[in-house]
Amino acid sequence: MKDMRVFGLFLMLCLSMPAIAQDYTSYFTGDTTDVTVTVQKGTVLMGGASENDNAMRWFLERAGGGDVLVLRTSGEDGYNDYFFEDLGVEINSVETILCNNKDASFNPYVLRRVAEADALWFAGGDQWEYIDYWRDTPMEDAFNVLINEKQITIGGTSAGCAIMGQAYFSAENGTIISNTALHNPYHNLVQLGNDDFLNNPATTNLITDTHYDNPDRRGRQVTFLARLMTEYGTPFYGIGVEEYTAVCIDELNIAHVYGSYPGDDDFAYFLQVNCYSPSGPEVCADGDLLTWDRNDAAIKVIKMAGTNSGSGMVDLNDWKTASGADFTWENWWVENAVLKVTNEATEIDCTTPIAQPDDINTSLAINIERDVLHIYTDVLLQQYKIYTITGQLIQSGDIFNNSIQIKQLVNGTYLLATTDAQQNSNFIEFVK
Repeated sequence: MKDMRVFGLFLMLCLSMPAIAQDYTSYFTGDTTDVTVTVQKGTVLMGGASENDNAMRWFLERAGGGDVLVLRTSGEDGYNDYFFEDLGVEINSVETILCNNKDASFNPYVLRRVAEADALWFAGGDQWEYIDYWRDTPMEDAFNVLINEKQITIGGTSAGCAIMGQAYFSAENGTIISNTALHNPYHNLVQLGNDDFLNNPATTNLITDTHYDNPDRRGRQVTFLARLMTEYGTPFYGIGVEEYTAVCIDELNIAHVYGSYPGDDDFAYFLQVNCYSPSGPEVCADGDLLTWDRNDAAIKVIKMAGTNSGSGMVDLNDWKTASGADFTWENWWVENAVLKVTNEATEIDCTTPIAQPDDINTSLAINIERDVLHIYTDVLLQQYKIYTITGQLIQSGDIFNNSIQIKQLVNGTYLLATTDAQQNSNFIEFVK
């Protein structure tokens, strides 16, 4: 009997300890039986510090009583009891898998548990480890199956939130503060990725940032947007989330903001490039101070309060319709590396073309003949970009003999931007 008691004690100790392998550590709570449930798709962007309980209930409820998986590269099992017991939402199990190295992304057990997840949570930590461990591996493929085929809800906080957009700040060389980024948008610390990791329709053309109030991240996120627009020629969006605040995006692409307002100043920020033609930064180059003015309104921002009920809502189908909790429209712009903000702003309006007369060059003349745009000027032009009247880049390339083929353009009004050998930019409106 004594031997049996010893064996029983040994067995209990084994069951209470985390399962350990060389490349991962597993902490499990709940029923080990894989259950079949009905899930709902969604995305949760948590700004860091302590989680918002109501946002986390929203996250768990969408698992349909199934199995929740937490992934991290540091820390332990802090989410297990919190998700399984503390929030009052019935789920089958919570498993935290600590990825100890990149090999975990190839481990059959880890990949199976990811595939079986009914909700997936990325903990805080080091976002570069997440990118380095998971990008271009079977783990990345498993994530995208969950998002697009199984259509579960995924979410993350701090570093886990920072990797959620189509574009992301990788922090490969370490973090960066707003002042440093604004003073050189191509600083070695400004390492960005785009369209090479998570394929989530809810975060298309989006870059996220966290800890928006501590420390201030606004300036660096604007820098990220400037870089992305400069390099890819299309406007990106930004969502910045303060600590203790969460943005929950449902299956209809409606963003609900959770926090403790008005008791606490918990806000989320929804950033979009204004409709100016052109709309990109005036100066965004290696070693230069960022300037992105556009008539003191380069970026239009919805500042939305987060409440216990998530009553503050922003429709991400148009990035304009907002309702519920207290919110304001703000204009953000950058002058010589200084971010400026005014809350005396109106909502974005892209129905009326916004011209910038000071930027329109009258020394250029153009003529269109048989789908060729001929430019008449006394300087040799090298490159061009063609924008819609609302600022969308639709064509670019090199200029040969001051002529551009525009056969693919539909009839309409456009803005032509040209660059000469001295990198001087000129703009002229034309109609095809």
